Amino acid sequence: MSTQQEEQQRRGPLAGIKVLDFSRILSGPYASMVLADLGAEVVKVEPIGSGDETRNFPPFKGPLSHYFIALNRSKKSITLDLKSPEGAKIARDLARKCDVVLENFRPGVMDRLGLGYETLKADNPGLVYCSITGFGRNSPHGDKPAFDIVAQALSGVMDVNREPGQPPNKLGIPLGDMAGSIFSLFGLLAALVERNTTGQGRHVEIAMLDSLIAMQGYLSQIYFVSGNSPQPVGTRHPSIVPYGAFPTRDGHVIVACLTERFWHNFARCLGREDLITDPRFAEYEKRLENRDALEPEICEIMEKDTTEYWLGRLTEFDVPNAPILSIAESLEQEHVAARGLIETVTHPDVGDMQLVRGPIRFDGEGPAPARAPALLGEHTRSVLSDWLGYDEEEARALETRAAAPGAG
Repeated sequence: MSTQQEEQQRRGPLAGIKVLDFSRILSGPYASMVLADLGAEVVKVEPIGSGDETRNFPPFKGPLSHYFIALNRSKKSITLDLKSPEGAKIARDLARKCDVVLENFRPGVMDRLGLGYETLKADNPGLVYCSITGFGRNSPHGDKPAFDIVAQALSGVMDVNREPGQPPNKLGIPLGDMAGSIFSLFGLLAALVERNTTGQGRHVEIAMLDSLIAMQGYLSQIYFVSGNSPQPVGTRHPSIVPYGAFPTRDGHVIVACLTERFWHNFARCLGREDLITDPRFAEYEKRLENRDALEPEICEIMEKDTTEYWLGRLTEFDVPNAPILSIAESLEQEHVAARGLIETVTHPDVGDMQLVRGPIRFDGEGPAPARAPALLGEHTRSVLSDWLGYDEEEARALETRAAAPGAG
């Protein structure tokens, strides 16, 4: 393997790919951060003066918002006034040099700025242009603002994410936004592979609501097959019993008997091997029909001993189990340390900070080391120089004009 090949492998499989990222908040920035983790050079374009809105979300580490830190590692930041002729021209010039453009404005905004797909494609036919919106161009909701909780509400997720009889509840993680991020990555990476053959780019369009509905999985099929909308079951499974959180003397334990083997193991673990042959519980469908008879018997047994006792016994009998951890506890668990999921990076103004690393691994190693999130406009001069050939005086003059009163 040549030195150049070794260096590219160390940097990641997307080394050499240039990404111009106009996105903000979460759905776009999470996707561009993954691209940066994979080795792409990501240049984040932010409004002069204010930057990405999430730079202002408390709590802070120094001048950096926790929210911004979480979604913007390993990127470069430049500032442009896209509504000015000069800023729009620079953005178009940068787009000619890049492989991917990513944006998550409402439909039509980038066209009005002169930065829509058809405009940029004319100068760069191989461009992969990815648009993440709440609802898509032809949706009756297309012009409405969309955030994570809106997508969750319209997807049905909030209705099933609760205990029976309780009010609807939002998922604790922003899956409405992140579903759009994840599917955008599938689409744009596939388009990049195709471009290697055809030389032509694509306009990848992802709607957050579409993405979250696509992640309903078996829940949508329950409706299609039975004609009944799945009902909220809390931690329980709509069709698998026993499955969910069961009370112990001092807390709860997750038990997941997804197969008959695990159900048999669980019955033996409880000291109730008779449940295996009981006609009410002997098969999947029977256990579902008789859930209200089976689950109280399980609870009565498990409430007699502690969480620690049951975790040990369930593991001994090879029953899928877990404690229910807080976010803090999850980050401090042995798995996280063993997998190297937390990385410490150093920021010139803030000092050391911890980041959660991406989950993708190649050849038994983690992704390339992360860089701390950039200060607003930190890389404007270097990007204009490296990508567009601006000399130091030209880049400084642009910054001076941008910083003038009323600019941006």
